[in-house]
Amino acid sequence: MAHTSLRTPIKRARGLGSAHAGTQHFWLQRVSALALLPLSLWFVVALVTRLIHADASSLSQWLHQPLVALAMAAFVVALFAHARLGVQTILEDYIHSEVRKIFALLTLNVLVIGLGAASLMAIFHLHATAL
Repeated sequence: MAHTSLRTPIKRARGLGSAHAGTQHFWLQRVSALALLPLSLWFVVALVTRLIHADASSLSQWLHQPLVALAMAAFVVALFAHARLGVQTILEDYIHSEVRKIFALLTLNVLVIGLGAASLMAIFHLHATAL
């Protein structure tokens, strides 16, 4: 019994199957979600216990602690990375025009990098200027 393949002869000859980009995307999304679990829990607990009635001065003092600033920066990076991967998947799945898809993905990257950098700069600024 002969084995039949769904790939074309030229694909078999060149070895051009899946690009395996989906696997990397899948794992990056899972790793960022895994990083967000403890960081989100930490952020919510900190928000409820310390920051809900805090003023700017107490927020600045809280962020002046090196581990707090580092955890907040890790939270921001994981959050924006995870959001980018999720929105990228939606854009790739539902935008069928290649020109519109490329424009949407470029816009997404500019927004994520810009907002992420602004968030990290704000954390750094609050950390550096604490009383």
